[in-house]
Amino acid sequence: MPVCLPSPREPVAPAPPERLPRSRFAPARWAGWLRRILPTPTGTPFTFVYGLVLLGTALFAELGDEATVNQLLRDSSTDAAHLADQPLVVLVASALWVAGGLYSLYGLFFAVVLSSLERRTGPARTAGVFLLGHVLATLATELPVAGAVAAGRLPEASLHRLDYGISFGVMASVGALSVLLRRPVGWALLAFAALLCAQDLIEFADPLASWGHPIALLTGMACGPFIRDRVPGRG
Repeated sequence: MPVCLPSPREPVAPAPPERLPRSRFAPARWAGWLRRILPTPTGTPFTFVYGLVLLGTALFAELGDEATVNQLLRDSSTDAAHLADQPLVVLVASALWVAGGLYSLYGLFFAVVLSSLERRTGPARTAGVFLLGHVLATLATELPVAGAVAAGRLPEASLHRLDYGISFGVMASVGALSVLLRRPVGWALLAFAALLCAQDLIEFADPLASWGHPIALLTGMACGPFIRDRVPGRG
């Protein structure tokens, strides 16, 4: 009588583990997003190094001796008297401080805007846009003061005032970045900057800064055609 042997059973592959849906708020995703918008040593060297310098001066302004800080700020001021005496020194020194210190929104704008611009144009062109806006807006607002004092329309005390910070350079970078970004993102960024400038002009708390910000914004926008041709892809 023939014996029926059981057929060998084929090995059954184990079921793949069930995939869990990735959370939209996963730490890795947030870390990647932050790396794309904040300055890094290799991706945005100009913004990263400059940002460390600004952080250092902001900490010193917050924690240092008050008399020493005030003296350094006065020596760094780009008022008409300092511009006539040592223009290059004060134009550089004034850009090493953040008006408002650690609590200034311009510090955050600096990190986000300049890193975005540098990733599209490179460190040299980003530095050029920032410095051009800083210098032109400063001269455009301070030189008329010197002329008005010489003509007798303003008192001599107007030549000595506290004027420092990065806001002109940041506003110029905003103008350049708004030209490079795709629409409608670029238009939205430009509209936001224009609202800030309009608010300054309406409040008119500091006339020179109120006029300097739109001048710097237009300077940055004018730089757009010169850096757009060198951008491989508009992001």
